[in-house]
Amino acid sequence: MSVKRSNELMKQIEHEILTGKLQPGTRLDEKSLTERFNVSRTPVREALHQLSSIGLIEILPRRGATVRKIGLRELIEMFEVMAELEGFCGSLAAQRMTNDEIKTLRERHLDTQKLVEVGEYDAYYDANVLFHECIYQGAHNNFLAQQTLNLRNRVAPYRRIQLRHPNRLQTSFAEHEEILNTIEKRDSAKASELLKAHVTVQQGSFNSFISSLPMDLLSDAG
Repeated sequence: MSVKRSNELMKQIEHEILTGKLQPGTRLDEKSLTERFNVSRTPVREALHQLSSIGLIEILPRRGATVRKIGLRELIEMFEVMAELEGFCGSLAAQRMTNDEIKTLRERHLDTQKLVEVGEYDAYYDANVLFHECIYQGAHNNFLAQQTLNLRNRVAPYRRIQLRHPNRLQTSFAEHEEILNTIEKRDSAKASELLKAHVTVQQGSFNSFISSLPMDLLSDAG
């Protein structure tokens, strides 16, 4: 129960940071958060440590937790690397996934259809994670899968909020369908290309995403 509550808290605070409700430099006091959310300190501490691990806040000795500015260059660089890692996973998965693994990937894809229809953003994101993790595992390269998971956790807040853009759920679902079909055809080059584009949400869409973030949250520094 504590883990579930801390995850819920983490997502709520994350959303408030990315939408500008919590400004950079804002101190996240444990006592105030426990009172606000009517929980004990344990899930609050766990949520803050999760937020620290993905770079949205910093926790300093004697100063506690504060919302940090995000370097625009850092954000772009993380997405660039994430796209390459996902593309590599897709390329290997198209070559190495077993038929049973591809069947599971299709099941994970179909699990998201109803969520798209009803607009369940957070539930879709969680199901979306399972879809992508099937591809990581299907690459049959444990080191690559772990590195991709590590960076995926860092960019998770931004990928989650992207889904709230108009029609992004429907577009994401359609992109998953194309990725799945390409993996089924064992077209490794096309799978890599599609996953790179899917992760970066290229060109105008990515620029729109960056411009949608509160300007106070971003810094020009890396």
